Amino acid sequence: MSRVKRGMVTKKRHKRLLKQTKGYYGQRKNVFCRAKETLMRAWAYAFHGRKLKKRNMRTLFIVRINAAVRQFDYSYSTFIASLKKANIVLNRKMLAQIAVFEPTVFAKIVHATKK
Repeated sequence: MSRVKRGMVTKKRHKRLLKQTKGYYGQRKNVFCRAKETLMRAWAYAFHGRKLKKRNMRTLFIVRINAAVRQFDYSYSTFIASLKKANIVLNRKMLAQIAVFEPTVFAKIVHATKK
């Protein structure tokens, strides 16, 4: 049986990983074991960060809607409840966009929920 050498495959895998750790500090960029640990942690933080981004954006939308609704002597919670009663189906992102860029349209939405 012939001998199989796997140096090429391993080297390719190592180089691919080390290319992703470019710019890291010290051994984290050029020692495979350290680089792999760091990269795995970076991927974990990136995954978690994507979830946090969604959470933070929703919070921002709620703050913007609340600020816009306060001008009409409404609270955020009563506004959202009255939206549901009036069968106005708009998500928080769209409401926040309308409140910031189209205040007249937002005023019409608020008056529609007051009826």
